[in-house]
Amino acid sequence: MTSALKVLQTTFGFSHFREPQQAIIDAVVAGNDAFVLMPTGGGKSLCYQIPALVRPGCGVVISPLIALMQDQVSALQQLGIRASFLNSTLDAHSASAVEQALLSGELDLLYLAPERLNQTRTRALLDSATLSLFAIDEAHCVSQWGHDFRADYLQLEQLQHLFPSVPRVALTATADPRTQQEIVDRLGLEQAAKFIVGFDRPNIQYRIGLKNNPRQQLLRFLKEEHPTDAGIIYCLSRKKTEEIAQWLTEQGFDALPYHAGLSAELRAAHQARFLRDDSVIVVATIAFGMGIDKPDVRFVVHLDLPKTVESYYQETGRAGRDGAPATAWMIYGLQDVIKLRQMMQGSQGSDQHKRLEQHRLNAMLGLCEITSCRRQSLLQYFGEDYPQPCGNCDSCLDPAKTWDATEACRMALSAVARTGERFGVNHLIDVLRGKETDKMWQFEHHLLPTFGVGTALDNHQWRSVFRQLVGRSYLSVDVEGYGALKLQAQCRPLLRGEVSIALRLDQKQKVIKRQTKTTLPAEIDVGMWEALRECRREQAEEQGVPPYVIFHDSTLIEMCTRLPQTRDEFANLTGVGERKLLKYADAFLAAIRRAQDEAAM
Repeated sequence: MTSALKVLQTTFGFSHFREPQQAIIDAVVAGNDAFVLMPTGGGKSLCYQIPALVRPGCGVVISPLIALMQDQVSALQQLGIRASFLNSTLDAHSASAVEQALLSGELDLLYLAPERLNQTRTRALLDSATLSLFAIDEAHCVSQWGHDFRADYLQLEQLQHLFPSVPRVALTATADPRTQQEIVDRLGLEQAAKFIVGFDRPNIQYRIGLKNNPRQQLLRFLKEEHPTDAGIIYCLSRKKTEEIAQWLTEQGFDALPYHAGLSAELRAAHQARFLRDDSVIVVATIAFGMGIDKPDVRFVVHLDLPKTVESYYQETGRAGRDGAPATAWMIYGLQDVIKLRQMMQGSQGSDQHKRLEQHRLNAMLGLCEITSCRRQSLLQYFGEDYPQPCGNCDSCLDPAKTWDATEACRMALSAVARTGERFGVNHLIDVLRGKETDKMWQFEHHLLPTFGVGTALDNHQWRSVFRQLVGRSYLSVDVEGYGALKLQAQCRPLLRGEVSIALRLDQKQKVIKRQTKTTLPAEIDVGMWEALRECRREQAEEQGVPPYVIFHDSTLIEMCTRLPQTRDEFANLTGVGERKLLKYADAFLAAIRRAQDEAAM
């Protein structure tokens, strides 16, 4: 049996494992189940890819998205690994060829969706093959999707009964303690070895602000901080992604929409452009991004509130996977909360699941409204202690100003109570500011003691008060009651004047500028760097893969530093395995020599 370390060095081109990859791989190679929680960019894939190469048979990977399967199989084939997938993109002849390769022992890794795994034909096929392991990638989907539109995820528990001798490894980058336990329970991994790595992504700067002319806020952010960078912009609706992409194109940016309503061909083309080019912006719904391994995404924007902290963490984690500085920038408003709660009510999940999702949304809103370090709050949500403020979020860099809002909050809560908890924020503000509308006369709210008591605050300030009261769970939004605000139990002491409250003073966001281009070590020649990037681009186009699949920037920087002249010297570079040595050494060595010759002229 080939050792895991040798596979790491010869196939993947890395000299040593990161913690705790070695322990995870050893456990799976030994035939044990494992649960792996590791942040994005932490090297989760190696934790099942290497055991699949070391153990006899083929590793079966349960993957949620067709595009993700295709990307991973393409990258593995570049390394000389015998990988394939079975999904709806294959015709009958191609699917049959993959099945025969599996049965004849000619595959190292096979990627399947949970829906295909649960087909009788597929079960029979796997039963006739030699299997090394099952890997459930993006395992949080068991919790996030299994309750709703992809119930097949809940059937994965059967693997332990159907294939009792085949080890299973579940992997995710995003799971709070409750979700972790659900994954373990749903997949029957109670006896599995647990490997949980810290969630912190120190290179990501977290910034959250309020919507106030969102398009102009976005434009200012992009022009002043990321004018030529690749990034992802998330929106709640398909329509909005297309509108924002079109508008950004008109502003001079290379922006493409991405959502499930587009044809498979167009989605694939837009994703390929994003992966291949350095400055493409994808404007997308949550349908985009899972498994996207583009290392140089410099920003992730949320133009609407994510529904959970897990979603926020996972989506922002697509930025800065190369370890260089990146920005997670978000703007939100109370209407986002109302829209998300309406979506939850329309979910097919159980009442218990809906209540849980409501708690998660409240936690997300709480993260937005805090005045303390966002990184501390984010990591605490995942059960991780971060002892000191991070110094790299908006709360640390530009601490929020607060004001004594006790009296204003009492007025707001009183208005909710006196109008019977039947009205939304717009009408409540009209009551507080004494605005005489038809609706006011219809319900005789002009006769209430709270009518006109809040003229000292404008509409914007009152919206801030109500939003923060919702964020702190003093009020809730009744979705079925068309956005009516409801009192919560914890508001009683505040109403009675027994406690005081300070709220964030809403301000216009300050722009925090940074260097957007790749920062090179001082000793590196820019001409050599550009020559190697051009060589990588040419090789990527020839192979039909994104440039980073050929080599990451870190490997190019190492080439610039070490300037290898022979194949043996090239083989010692990080990320150069046996297959890549054979395929690319000559082209890159020639590029180095040409750049050196030009520099000497």
